[in-house]
Amino acid sequence: MFNKSIIVLAAGAGTRMKSDTPKVLHKISGKPMLYYSIKEALKLSDDITVVLFHQAQRVQAEMEKYFSNINFVIQDHKNYPGTGGAVMGITPKYEKVLVLNGDMPLIQASELEKFDIDATIVMSVLKLESADGYGRVIIENGNVKKIVEQKDANATELAVTIANAGIYQFETKFLLENLPKLNNNNAQKEYYITDLVEMAIDQGKVLKPLVVNEENFKGVNSKVELADAEVIHQNRIKKEFLKAGVIMRLPDTIYIEEGVQIEGESIIENGVSLLGNSKIVNSHIKTNSVVEDSIVVDSDVGPMARIRPLSELNKTHIGNFVETKKAKLTGVKAGHLSYLGDCSIDEGTNIGCGTITCNYDGVNKHQTIIGKNVFVGSDT
Repeated sequence: MFNKSIIVLAAGAGTRMKSDTPKVLHKISGKPMLYYSIKEALKLSDDITVVLFHQAQRVQAEMEKYFSNINFVIQDHKNYPGTGGAVMGITPKYEKVLVLNGDMPLIQASELEKFDIDATIVMSVLKLESADGYGRVIIENGNVKKIVEQKDANATELAVTIANAGIYQFETKFLLENLPKLNNNNAQKEYYITDLVEMAIDQGKVLKPLVVNEENFKGVNSKVELADAEVIHQNRIKKEFLKAGVIMRLPDTIYIEEGVQIEGESIIENGVSLLGNSKIVNSHIKTNSVVEDSIVVDSDVGPMARIRPLSELNKTHIGNFVETKKAKLTGVKAGHLSYLGDCSIDEGTNIGCGTITCNYDGVNKHQTIIGKNVFVGSDT
């Protein structure tokens, strides 16, 4: 049974990404960063609100490709900029509300479950060797007593290595009562969610720190951090497949996107890319081959082959430098140097070197059908 609402902050432009693409739409393992925040949030709540502003329509349209049960709101950025302004005007369904960031693609529901602590505010913190660059969190007797920005910290506070990780759980009643009290009396002229922490302390409320895993709460603000996060995410994906019995040769060289399925006694060699919603069952994908949005069952592919979208291979041998696209091959041998597009080829058929199924008339693509036990010679 769900017991909390979740707000995901995704309004920022992400200027440090140096891109026209909104920050939360930059991809990790084939999916936008924001996808992962929403995916994990849905494991904990049926009341998800995503706050948008920069290129809001573009971000919403992209997320609606994956999710149909999300509330989207547009931040009143002109009048109420900042993280505090972002959560204004939202009425959560449940008595507690968890506030996440859309640029934390490594977040996991198992970590978010740990916020179930009885307190007015549960605040995520990191224990670091050095907290340089972070806001410090001062903890006394197990409670948060103060947040201080680095530029405002004294020598004693600068020595503290507990930092703000940026995720908060609020009692909804406290949040709704105190949001109207926020002000923008600061250098940036923004409304800060961290000011709610100061208000709770002043009101004598209970604020509990939650020490979290730095990897899971890793924010992405640049292309460097994007690349670093993708390495971590790729390792997670491959580790799960390895534990399930898949064999991988030099897994650090393999790229597998979110959504790929691998089943049975499969072997994935070095340099392979598995993209989109591909499904590999009891098959051997050899060195430097690419499989994209296709199904490969009881087959071998490569080395250096390309299986393009909507191909279906069953009990088929695809050799080096063979490319398929929207091809349904059952019990076929295509050993080398061929292009098989928009075709259906049946069992027992051999495709000779240099074969092309060429079926585009300049307007429409037509299907080539080759039946059973056909021998197609070279250069056909």
